[in-house]
This record gives sequence, C-alpha cells and structure tokens, in this order.
Amino acid sequence: MINPEIKKVANIWPGVSNIIFVPHTEKEYNHLVSFLDNLIDEVGEDENHPLASLMDIIGSLIEKYENEHVAELSD
Repeated sequence: MINPEIKKVANIWPGVSNIIFVPHTEKEYNHLVSFLDNLIDEVGEDENHPLASLMDIIGSLIEKYENEHVAELSD
C-alpha cells in the first residue's frame, strides 16, 4: 500500500518537476536562478509567505550547483 504522503506528491510532481530539480547544466542553473529571482520578487522578506520555503529550496539547489561547477573568483 502506498504511503498517503507519497501518493499526494506523486499526483502533483509531474506539474512541478520542471521547476524543482537538481541542475546539472548551465542552462538548468540559469533557469533556476531566473525562477528564484521571480520568487524573490513575489515573496520579498515575508517569512510567512506560502512560497518562502520554496525560495529556500531553490536557493539551496543553486548553491549546490555553484559549489560544484562555478570556479572561485580571484582577488
């Protein structure tokens, strides 16, 4: 029997999987950066906004990509 939480996520995942993903290419990275910019415009500094935690998740995915693929800037 499938867990109710997994069933709920399985029903909505196809609609959000093109928005929430681990970026593996520069194009995917740029897509997430653009999406995060739009989220920031929408959420602002409202920690109670329903999308505030999504902003954190997307930011973490971007940070992971940058740590693995973006060379450190020289001083």
